[in-house]
Amino acid sequence: MNSKISLFVLAAGMGSRYGGLKQMEGFGPSGETIIDYSIYNAVRAGFDRFVFVIRPDMEEAFNEVFMEKYKDKIDISYVFQSLDMLPDWYKLNPERTKPWGTGQAFLVAKDVIKEPTYIISGDDFFGKDTFDVVAKFLREECSEKLYSIPTYKLKNVLSEHGTVKRGICFTKDGYLDHIEETFEVARNDEGIIQGKKQTGEISTFEDDIPTAMSSYAVHPSVFENLENRFDIFLKNIKDDLTDEILLPEIFSDMVKDGDIKIKILESTSSWFGVTYKEDAPIVREKLRKLVDEGIYPKKLEL
Repeated sequence: MNSKISLFVLAAGMGSRYGGLKQMEGFGPSGETIIDYSIYNAVRAGFDRFVFVIRPDMEEAFNEVFMEKYKDKIDISYVFQSLDMLPDWYKLNPERTKPWGTGQAFLVAKDVIKEPTYIISGDDFFGKDTFDVVAKFLREECSEKLYSIPTYKLKNVLSEHGTVKRGICFTKDGYLDHIEETFEVARNDEGIIQGKKQTGEISTFEDDIPTAMSSYAVHPSVFENLENRFDIFLKNIKDDLTDEILLPEIFSDMVKDGDIKIKILESTSSWFGVTYKEDAPIVREKLRKLVDEGIYPKKLEL
Protein backbone atom coordinates (compact mmCIF):
# COMPACT_ATOMS: atom_id res chain seq x y z
CA MET A 1 0.00 0.00 0.00
CA ASN A 2 1.21 3.50 -0.87
CA SER A 3 0.50 6.04 1.87
CA LYS A 4 0.40 9.18 -0.29
CA ILE A 5 -0.54 9.88 -3.91
CA SER A 6 -0.18 12.99 -6.06
CA LEU A 7 -1.90 14.63 -9.00
CA PHE A 8 0.42 16.21 -11.60
CA VAL A 9 -1.24 18.61 -14.03
CA LEU A 10 0.30 19.44 -17.40
CA ALA A 11 -0.68 23.10 -17.76
CA ALA A 12 2.21 24.61 -19.71
CA GLY A 13 0.67 24.19 -23.18
CA MET A 14 0.44 27.37 -25.19
CA GLY A 15 -3.08 26.69 -26.51
CA SER A 16 -2.02 27.61 -30.06
CA ARG A 17 -4.97 25.95 -31.76
CA TYR A 18 -7.37 27.29 -29.16
CA GLY A 19 -6.05 30.83 -29.22
CA GLY A 20 -5.47 31.50 -25.54
CA LEU A 21 -4.82 30.13 -22.05
CA LYS A 22 -7.70 27.65 -22.01
CA GLN A 23 -6.45 26.16 -18.72
CA MET A 24 -7.58 29.37 -16.99
CA GLU A 25 -10.86 29.97 -18.79
CA GLY A 26 -14.12 29.47 -16.90
CA PHE A 27 -16.42 26.79 -18.36
CA GLY A 28 -18.54 25.78 -15.36
CA PRO A 29 -21.79 27.53 -14.37
CA SER A 30 -20.03 29.54 -11.68
CA GLY A 31 -16.91 30.24 -13.74
CA GLU A 32 -15.02 27.04 -12.86
CA THR A 33 -12.09 26.01 -15.04
CA ILE A 34 -11.68 22.42 -16.17
CA ILE A 35 -8.77 22.19 -13.74
CA ASP A 36 -11.14 23.14 -10.90
CA TYR A 37 -13.19 20.03 -11.72
CA SER A 38 -10.06 17.88 -11.76
CA ILE A 39 -9.03 19.20 -8.34
CA TYR A 40 -12.56 18.67 -7.00
CA ASN A 41 -12.63 15.06 -8.26
CA ALA A 42 -9.12 14.32 -7.03
CA VAL A 43 -9.75 15.67 -3.52
CA ARG A 44 -12.80 13.44 -3.22
CA ALA A 45 -10.84 10.46 -4.49
CA GLY A 46 -8.26 11.00 -1.74
CA PHE A 47 -5.28 12.57 -3.53
CA ASP A 48 -2.84 14.17 -1.11
CA ARG A 49 -0.69 16.53 -3.21
CA PHE A 50 -1.23 18.66 -6.31
CA VAL A 51 1.66 19.73 -8.53
CA PHE A 52 1.36 21.77 -11.72
CA VAL A 53 3.83 22.44 -14.51
CA ILE A 54 3.49 25.89 -16.05
CA ARG A 55 5.55 28.27 -18.16
CA PRO A 56 7.36 31.11 -16.34
CA ASP A 57 5.25 33.70 -18.18
CA MET A 58 2.08 32.08 -16.79
CA GLU A 59 3.11 32.43 -13.13
CA GLU A 60 1.23 35.64 -12.30
CA ALA A 61 -2.02 34.44 -13.88
CA PHE A 62 -1.67 30.97 -12.32
CA ASN A 63 -1.18 32.44 -8.86
CA GLU A 64 -4.23 34.65 -9.30
CA VAL A 65 -6.54 31.93 -10.66
CA PHE A 66 -5.42 28.85 -8.68
CA MET A 67 -2.89 29.43 -5.90
CA GLU A 68 -4.92 32.11 -4.13
CA LYS A 69 -7.99 29.87 -4.28
CA TYR A 70 -6.41 26.64 -3.06
CA LYS A 71 -3.23 27.40 -1.11
CA ASP A 72 -4.99 27.16 2.28
CA LYS A 73 -7.13 24.15 1.32
CA ILE A 74 -4.82 21.64 -0.36
CA ASP A 75 -1.09 20.89 -0.70
CA ILE A 76 -0.53 22.70 -4.02
CA SER A 77 2.68 23.78 -5.77
CA TYR A 78 4.08 24.30 -9.26
CA VAL A 79 7.22 23.83 -11.32
CA PHE A 80 8.33 25.55 -14.51
CA GLN A 81 8.91 24.12 -17.97
CA SER A 82 11.11 26.20 -20.27
CA LEU A 83 13.16 25.62 -23.40
CA ASP A 84 16.50 26.02 -21.62
CA MET A 85 15.86 23.32 -18.98
CA LEU A 86 18.32 20.93 -20.62
CA PRO A 87 21.46 18.93 -19.76
CA ASP A 88 24.58 21.06 -19.58
CA TRP A 89 26.13 19.31 -22.56
CA TYR A 90 23.28 20.17 -24.97
CA LYS A 91 23.44 23.44 -26.90
CA LEU A 92 20.00 24.96 -27.47
CA ASN A 93 19.25 26.23 -30.97
CA PRO A 94 18.43 29.93 -30.36
CA GLU A 95 15.75 29.79 -33.07
CA ARG A 96 13.71 27.12 -31.29
CA THR A 97 10.38 28.29 -29.82
CA LYS A 98 8.44 25.00 -29.62
CA PRO A 99 8.26 23.31 -26.16
CA TRP A 100 10.14 20.01 -25.73
CA GLY A 101 6.99 17.97 -25.14
CA THR A 102 5.22 16.19 -22.29
CA GLY A 103 8.26 14.05 -21.48
CA GLN A 104 10.28 17.09 -20.49
CA ALA A 105 7.22 18.68 -18.85
CA PHE A 106 7.04 15.81 -16.35
CA LEU A 107 10.80 15.46 -16.00
CA VAL A 108 11.11 18.99 -14.57
CA ALA A 109 9.19 17.74 -11.50
CA LYS A 110 11.80 15.09 -10.62
CA ASP A 111 12.86 16.90 -7.42
CA VAL A 112 9.27 17.49 -6.31
CA ILE A 113 7.32 14.27 -6.99
CA LYS A 114 8.16 11.56 -4.43
CA GLU A 115 5.00 9.41 -4.46
CA PRO A 116 2.85 7.48 -6.97
CA THR A 117 1.33 10.07 -9.27
CA TYR A 118 -1.52 10.55 -11.71
CA ILE A 119 -0.44 12.72 -14.66
CA ILE A 120 -3.23 14.60 -16.45
CA SER A 121 -3.54 17.42 -18.96
CA GLY A 122 -5.00 20.67 -17.70
CA ASP A 123 -7.45 21.17 -20.55
CA ASP A 124 -9.21 17.77 -20.40
CA PHE A 125 -12.19 16.72 -18.28
CA PHE A 126 -11.73 13.15 -17.01
CA GLY A 127 -14.72 12.62 -14.71
CA LYS A 128 -15.24 11.36 -11.17
CA ASP A 129 -14.95 7.63 -11.89
CA THR A 130 -11.58 8.08 -13.57
CA PHE A 131 -10.06 9.65 -10.46
CA ASP A 132 -11.61 6.98 -8.24
CA VAL A 133 -10.22 4.02 -10.22
CA VAL A 134 -6.80 5.65 -10.61
CA ALA A 135 -6.57 6.55 -6.90
CA LYS A 136 -7.36 2.93 -5.99
CA PHE A 137 -4.67 1.68 -8.37
CA LEU A 138 -2.06 4.15 -7.09
CA ARG A 139 -2.63 3.20 -3.47
CA GLU A 140 -3.01 -0.57 -3.87
CA GLU A 141 -1.08 -1.68 -6.96
CA CYS A 142 1.32 0.93 -8.33
CA SER A 143 4.99 -0.09 -8.07
CA GLU A 144 8.33 0.37 -9.80
CA LYS A 145 7.27 -2.31 -12.29
CA LEU A 146 3.53 -1.60 -12.65
CA TYR A 147 1.89 1.59 -14.00
CA SER A 148 -1.58 2.10 -15.43
CA ILE A 149 -3.51 4.09 -18.01
CA PRO A 150 -7.24 4.93 -17.87
CA THR A 151 -8.65 4.59 -21.38
CA TYR A 152 -11.68 5.69 -23.39
CA LYS A 153 -13.11 4.51 -26.71
CA LEU A 154 -11.61 6.47 -29.60
CA LYS A 155 -15.02 7.36 -31.04
CA ASN A 156 -15.85 9.18 -27.80
CA VAL A 157 -12.75 11.37 -27.74
CA LEU A 158 -12.83 13.07 -31.14
CA SER A 159 -13.46 16.77 -31.73
CA GLU A 160 -16.31 17.98 -33.90
CA HIS A 161 -14.28 21.00 -34.97
CA GLY A 162 -10.97 19.68 -36.28
CA THR A 163 -8.24 17.10 -35.98
CA VAL A 164 -6.73 16.07 -32.65
CA LYS A 165 -3.68 14.23 -31.31
CA ARG A 166 -4.43 10.94 -29.54
CA GLY A 167 -2.50 8.12 -27.88
CA ILE A 168 -3.88 4.93 -29.48
CA CYS A 169 -3.43 1.91 -27.17
CA PHE A 170 -2.69 -1.59 -28.41
CA THR A 171 -3.28 -4.12 -25.61
CA LYS A 172 -2.65 -7.74 -24.65
CA ASP A 173 -4.35 -9.60 -21.77
CA GLY A 174 -5.41 -6.36 -20.08
CA TYR A 175 -2.00 -4.75 -20.29
CA LEU A 176 -0.52 -2.24 -22.70
CA ASP A 177 1.50 -3.58 -25.61
CA HIS A 178 2.32 -0.16 -27.02
CA ILE A 179 0.94 3.34 -27.61
CA GLU A 180 1.01 5.03 -30.97
CA GLU A 181 1.00 8.80 -30.59
CA THR A 182 -1.19 9.72 -33.55
CA PHE A 183 -1.73 13.16 -35.07
CA GLU A 184 -4.53 14.74 -37.13
CA VAL A 185 -7.06 12.17 -35.88
CA ALA A 186 -10.57 12.66 -37.29
CA ARG A 187 -13.26 10.91 -39.33
CA ASN A 188 -12.78 11.05 -43.10
CA ASP A 189 -15.55 11.64 -45.63
CA GLU A 190 -16.51 7.95 -45.44
CA GLY A 191 -16.90 8.10 -41.65
CA ILE A 192 -13.72 6.11 -40.95
CA ILE A 193 -11.36 7.35 -38.23
CA GLN A 194 -7.90 8.10 -39.56
CA GLY A 195 -4.73 9.60 -38.14
CA LYS A 196 -1.12 10.27 -39.02
CA LYS A 197 1.81 8.59 -37.31
CA GLN A 198 4.97 10.56 -36.54
CA THR A 199 6.50 8.89 -39.60
CA GLY A 200 3.81 10.54 -41.74
CA GLU A 201 2.06 7.23 -42.47
CA ILE A 202 -1.76 7.37 -42.45
CA SER A 203 -3.53 4.71 -40.34
CA THR A 204 -7.19 3.78 -39.87
CA PHE A 205 -8.68 2.78 -36.50
CA GLU A 206 -11.74 0.99 -35.15
CA ASP A 207 -14.21 3.18 -33.27
CA ASP A 208 -13.80 1.29 -30.00
CA ILE A 209 -10.01 1.03 -29.83
CA PRO A 210 -8.84 2.08 -26.33
CA THR A 211 -7.32 5.53 -26.26
CA ALA A 212 -5.11 7.16 -23.64
CA MET A 213 -6.14 10.75 -23.05
CA SER A 214 -2.92 12.32 -21.78
CA SER A 215 -3.26 10.68 -18.38
CA TYR A 216 -0.99 8.10 -16.77
CA ALA A 217 -0.56 6.59 -13.30
CA VAL A 218 3.16 6.17 -12.56
CA HIS A 219 5.68 5.37 -9.84
CA PRO A 220 8.22 8.08 -8.86
CA SER A 221 11.09 5.78 -9.85
CA VAL A 222 10.17 6.74 -13.45
CA PHE A 223 12.34 9.86 -13.30
CA GLU A 224 15.71 8.12 -13.57
CA ASN A 225 14.47 6.21 -16.62
CA LEU A 226 12.93 9.35 -18.09
CA GLU A 227 16.11 11.36 -17.59
CA ASN A 228 18.15 8.74 -19.45
CA ARG A 229 15.64 8.65 -22.30
CA PHE A 230 15.65 12.45 -22.59
CA ASP A 231 19.44 12.37 -22.96
CA ILE A 232 19.14 9.75 -25.71
CA PHE A 233 16.43 11.81 -27.41
CA LEU A 234 18.65 14.90 -27.47
CA LYS A 235 21.66 12.95 -28.75
CA ASN A 236 19.61 11.57 -31.65
CA ILE A 237 17.44 14.60 -32.42
CA LYS A 238 16.74 15.13 -36.13
CA ASP A 239 15.05 18.53 -36.07
CA ASP A 240 16.18 20.74 -33.21
CA LEU A 241 13.39 23.24 -33.92
CA THR A 242 10.35 20.94 -33.72
CA ASP A 243 11.14 17.46 -32.35
CA GLU A 244 9.46 16.60 -29.01
CA ILE A 245 9.78 13.83 -26.44
CA LEU A 246 6.30 12.53 -25.61
CA LEU A 247 5.09 10.51 -22.61
CA PRO A 248 3.08 7.95 -24.64
CA GLU A 249 6.16 7.00 -26.62
CA ILE A 250 8.33 6.88 -23.50
CA PHE A 251 5.96 4.51 -21.74
CA SER A 252 5.61 2.36 -24.86
CA ASP A 253 9.40 2.04 -25.01
CA MET A 254 9.59 1.19 -21.31
CA VAL A 255 7.07 -1.60 -21.86
CA LYS A 256 8.94 -2.84 -24.94
CA ASP A 257 12.23 -2.80 -23.04
CA GLY A 258 10.70 -4.79 -20.16
CA ASP A 259 11.15 -1.99 -17.62
CA ILE A 260 7.44 -1.91 -16.66
CA LYS A 261 3.99 -3.30 -17.34
CA ILE A 262 1.04 -0.93 -17.78
CA LYS A 263 -2.38 -2.04 -16.65
CA ILE A 264 -5.30 -0.81 -18.76
CA LEU A 265 -8.03 0.79 -16.64
CA GLU A 266 -11.47 1.38 -18.13
CA SER A 267 -13.27 4.50 -16.97
CA THR A 268 -17.03 4.84 -17.09
CA SER A 269 -16.79 8.63 -16.81
CA SER A 270 -17.34 10.99 -19.68
CA TRP A 271 -14.25 12.55 -21.22
CA PHE A 272 -14.21 15.80 -23.11
CA GLY A 273 -11.65 18.43 -23.88
CA VAL A 274 -11.03 21.84 -25.34
CA THR A 275 -8.80 21.92 -28.41
CA TYR A 276 -10.49 24.61 -30.52
CA LYS A 277 -12.49 27.73 -29.67
CA GLU A 278 -15.52 25.99 -31.18
CA ASP A 279 -15.27 23.29 -28.49
CA ALA A 280 -15.92 25.81 -25.70
CA PRO A 281 -19.75 26.00 -25.91
CA ILE A 282 -19.97 22.19 -26.12
CA VAL A 283 -17.87 21.86 -22.95
CA ARG A 284 -20.01 24.44 -21.15
CA GLU A 285 -23.17 22.56 -22.12
CA LYS A 286 -21.77 19.21 -20.96
CA LEU A 287 -20.76 20.65 -17.60
CA ARG A 288 -24.16 22.29 -17.20
CA LYS A 289 -25.80 18.92 -17.87
CA LEU A 290 -23.64 17.21 -15.22
CA VAL A 291 -24.64 19.92 -12.74
CA ASP A 292 -28.33 19.51 -13.65
CA GLU A 293 -27.99 15.76 -13.09
CA GLY A 294 -26.66 16.40 -9.58
CA ILE A 295 -23.21 14.95 -10.24
CA TYR A 296 -21.60 18.29 -9.39
CA PRO A 297 -22.85 21.26 -7.37
CA LYS A 298 -23.57 24.50 -9.22
CA LYS A 299 -20.61 26.06 -7.41
CA LEU A 300 -17.59 23.86 -6.67
CA GLU A 301 -16.29 24.13 -3.12
CA LEU A 302 -13.72 21.99 -1.32
